[in-house]
Amino acid sequence: MDVGTISLVLLLGMFALLAIGMPLGFASAFLAVVTLLMKFDADILFRSFGKGPFSVLGQAVYRQMVNYVLISVPLFIFMAALLERSGIARDMYSSLNVWLSRVRGGIAIVTSVMAVIMAAMSGIIGGEVVLLGLIALPQMLRLGYNQNLAIGTICASGSLGTMIPPSIVLIFYGLVTETSIKALFTASFLPGFMLASFFIVYIIVRTQMNPDMAPLPPEDPTAPKGREKSMMFLGFLSKFGMYITAALFLRALFFTVTGANVPTEGVDPILLGMTSDLPWLAGAFVIFGLVAFVLVGKERTAQGWEMGRGLIAPTVVIGVVLGSIYGGITGITEAAGMGVVAVFVIGLLRREMTFEIVWDALMRTVKSTGTIIWVTIGAAALAAAYTLAGGPTYVANLIVGADMPTMGVILIMMFIFLIMGMFMDWVGIVLLIMPVFLPIVTRLPAEEIGWFGHIDARMIPIWFGVVFCMNMQVSFLSPPFGPAAFYLKSVAPAHISLTDIFKGFLPFIALQLLALLVLLAWPPIVTIFL
Repeated sequence: MDVGTISLVLLLGMFALLAIGMPLGFASAFLAVVTLLMKFDADILFRSFGKGPFSVLGQAVYRQMVNYVLISVPLFIFMAALLERSGIARDMYSSLNVWLSRVRGGIAIVTSVMAVIMAAMSGIIGGEVVLLGLIALPQMLRLGYNQNLAIGTICASGSLGTMIPPSIVLIFYGLVTETSIKALFTASFLPGFMLASFFIVYIIVRTQMNPDMAPLPPEDPTAPKGREKSMMFLGFLSKFGMYITAALFLRALFFTVTGANVPTEGVDPILLGMTSDLPWLAGAFVIFGLVAFVLVGKERTAQGWEMGRGLIAPTVVIGVVLGSIYGGITGITEAAGMGVVAVFVIGLLRREMTFEIVWDALMRTVKSTGTIIWVTIGAAALAAAYTLAGGPTYVANLIVGADMPTMGVILIMMFIFLIMGMFMDWVGIVLLIMPVFLPIVTRLPAEEIGWFGHIDARMIPIWFGVVFCMNMQVSFLSPPFGPAAFYLKSVAPAHISLTDIFKGFLPFIALQLLALLVLLAWPPIVTIFL
């Protein structure tokens, strides 16, 4: 059978199997076998075990399963599960709420900021949406916030783990395309925070234009206000800065005593760990101390510390995970393990880490990882079978042969991603579509990508990965199968229907599409930090 007919059968077969409820992993594996039967004679497939086309499928699955970086996925899921069950997130919400409670739409802004911090801790979206739904949704509804604004804020902000490192979507993209995951993390920082800022600016503008959408909570006469509150916040930041600079000073001192930071030709110096950094760190410590205890005052600083201490544990976790990666201490997998240990130790110090919490987190990790692994196995098999059938070459020739402009090709790919994201899990899209699309994109003229500025041809795989992740942001909210809606529905009050939830998504989907358009129009935004 020719490859065009096989492609059509696969497309229709995938939608048909998903429509009748077959899990994506099993649907992909079934269609992989069907592809081989359509392309090759059945006798060739079954003549000798372990040889021929079937063996290629086994090798493709094996390569995915033995990839060392894949271990980071269950570790990040386990870390997110521990965070969700511990009181770390609730204390963080309380501390953020102290500083922003008197701002119009402040609780919605707190929710978005909290989602950014949680995304930087774990990179998982399901747990974030559920946790924000449990903590923030009742609070916003109780204070009379507009229901659509509350729902959209929680689900859109809760899906930021797709973009903000350490994103599991980026990890899988890097595995499949053999792109540097560290470079992908670095490239996605600015777009991720840009999208989060879009949400926050929208909340501020919308609530200022229509104050009834976000009534201010009753004023606490005992709470600090105005300049007094600002000074307390400055005291908190200064004291926190003292702890950070002290830790960095001791680290640099340790490297100096052990001789680990001796300058070596061809080796990058340790970030903030060289002997020359000691005076600067000591000076920063003194400046923070003067601000905290002289300018702000000891009493104000102590009160500010109590009000903001809920932000300390999340900052430590982020520092352990991302600091170990960008500090050159560990790789992605080891950083995930260190993050798990950090969350576990913090939970023990807070006397929250019980056997029941750990067991529940482990069970949820096993279930989530199992789902991802089965999808990975099925999609890897189907991708290998379709490659044997000549599918990628056929699709590439079809698109390139259409004689469309470069951005026209990319826009068609974005449209396909958006449509597939409505019906298919992102893991399947990465494994099935990316091996077909990325080679096409890398063959396009680099100078014709984007409308403002140009991107180096070597950076195209990184840019395309970030653009893909931004596209997947939309898929988490897109009906009919937007997973964020079902995550929130599982913890939302009974009077909030799925229709209500999807209705609340509409402005935030528009913001996500705007962010996607920025990445397409101005590709250099992805490479600023590279």
